[in-house]
Amino acid sequence: MKDGKRQARFQWTERMVRSIALTAGTLVLMSVTHSAVAMPLTVPQIQTATTNTLRYECRGGGTLTVQYMNTKNKQSFALLTVDGRKMLFVNVLAASGAKYVGDHYTWWTKGPEGSLTDDTADPKAPPILADCKTES
Repeated sequence: MKDGKRQARFQWTERMVRSIALTAGTLVLMSVTHSAVAMPLTVPQIQTATTNTLRYECRGGGTLTVQYMNTKNKQSFALLTVDGRKMLFVNVLAASGAKYVGDHYTWWTKGPEGSLTDDTADPKAPPILADCKTES
């Protein structure tokens, strides 16, 4: 009889563990499904105050075209192509010059010069594009 009770308890425990696992799995699936069909993130229209497009000639023969956008609410952006991807960079605080970041890249300008770096690269690695100067 003791073995029968022990087996019944084991079967009950096994059913409870399966039920809990199934419930947890269902909740995770519902969470993933919910986020997959959630409304897309929207950003209110940003009104551009000024735009300026500059072409840079860089050391080693590379070139880069950057479109700068200043908005009416005092934000600054830079649109440039990196590794074949058109990317939007956001202006961030810099000790000097103008520093823009996008993904894991930094575009840093001071006056008519700039450089593009990969922030995930070895700190001793050279910039992707260096000594870039605007065409006069």
